Amino acid sequence: MPDQLNSISPLDGRYSKDVAVLSHYFSESALMRYRLQVEVEYLIALSNEKKIAALPPIPNTIQITLRKLYEKFDSRAARRIKKIETQTNHDVKAIEQYFGEKLHKINISKFIPWVHFALTSEDVNNIAYSLMWQDGIKYVYLPMLNTLQKEIKKLSRLYSSAAMLSLTHGQAATPTTFGKEMTVFLRRMNRQAAMLKEQRLQGKISGATGTWAAHTVAYPGIDWIRFSNRFIKRFGLDPNPVTTQIEPHDSLAESYHILTRINTILIDFTRDMWLYISRAILGQKKITGETGSSTMPHKINPINFENAEGNCGLANAVLNHLASKLTVSRMQRDLSGSTVIRNQGVALGHSFVGLNNLLKGLDRITINQENMIAELDNHWEVLAEAIQTILRKNGQQGAYNKLKNLTRGNYLDQETIHKLISDLNITTDDKNNLLKLTPADYTGLAHKLAQLK
Repeated sequence: MPDQLNSISPLDGRYSKDVAVLSHYFSESALMRYRLQVEVEYLIALSNEKKIAALPPIPNTIQITLRKLYEKFDSRAARRIKKIETQTNHDVKAIEQYFGEKLHKINISKFIPWVHFALTSEDVNNIAYSLMWQDGIKYVYLPMLNTLQKEIKKLSRLYSSAAMLSLTHGQAATPTTFGKEMTVFLRRMNRQAAMLKEQRLQGKISGATGTWAAHTVAYPGIDWIRFSNRFIKRFGLDPNPVTTQIEPHDSLAESYHILTRINTILIDFTRDMWLYISRAILGQKKITGETGSSTMPHKINPINFENAEGNCGLANAVLNHLASKLTVSRMQRDLSGSTVIRNQGVALGHSFVGLNNLLKGLDRITINQENMIAELDNHWEVLAEAIQTILRKNGQQGAYNKLKNLTRGNYLDQETIHKLISDLNITTDDKNNLLKLTPADYTGLAHKLAQLK
């Protein structure tokens, strides 16, 4: 394990434990494994093509042995590939040679010429990188996001009727409930999570400039488009038959953009939670031995929400660059995207750190309903909306301006509001209903909205 204290990236240092699970999908060793998987499966697929008479079908027992090369891939294999790369100065070629060594070792050297047959390195790479992203999202990110969604859902249900003051433009506004506000974020996350889960990535395996030129020169009688489509689908990807040398990564960009939207929603969420803590309507559990401020002993800083905000923002910076860079390549291909795409794991890593800190932050919050009620009791002016609406109902013209003149910029307590209501020329029922109304009661359908799926 590298010295974490000397790591340049926080993901490999400070947050290494948090993102260790991602190394199985996004490390250099993982990239080698995915590339090897593509090469192994391609050789097996070629051998099953009946029109390639020179390449006999690979027996099932040998197929099992070949698949173990990537299924049991370990650090020893990775080091060997890296050593080969020092000679080839080409990472995909190193995979090809490593595979050839393994074929020779198990006495099936006759298959060696068919390794990487008619392919360009990008045929292997585009599938490998898409599989890395697909698996990382499916097996690591989405389960963590789902955990966060469940925690927020608990809050939304538990506090569906917990009235609190709203702030629009930073000013006191129509009250809501804490549960309803949690449901706003929950439903936003649910929608994007569903899109991320359902989104399909594309792949190609059509040669140097996407024309299957080398393939058709060797075997013109094979339907290479059909062959490639079946091969791509085996990996759970959608075939993209018309490309340049590279698969244009539009589908990856779509996935990156979905993740940026999730991160942006989470940033919005962290800031609201931060402000609720600042207003003291949310508290934070004490942790023995923890220091809030180096100089102010009384503080419990909302560090987890702040950390989540920063990491989600950093992730979005990388994701947006990935989406805009990888979808642009000069003519039939340039290599400027090759170094960039290696950072998709970095983007997911910071997203994952953000999620992890959000869960930590939620785990230590407390809901201070006494402070919520006290805050509402200090803002009886929020009932002005209800009063002017009742005036409209009773057919009074200029209701809005009347209430604006009476309430705007003025401090209004319960006594003042009740006197105002008592002087109104409205029906007795409407007057009694307004007199019964308190800021804590003026939450409309918020409790029902908090229960929506």
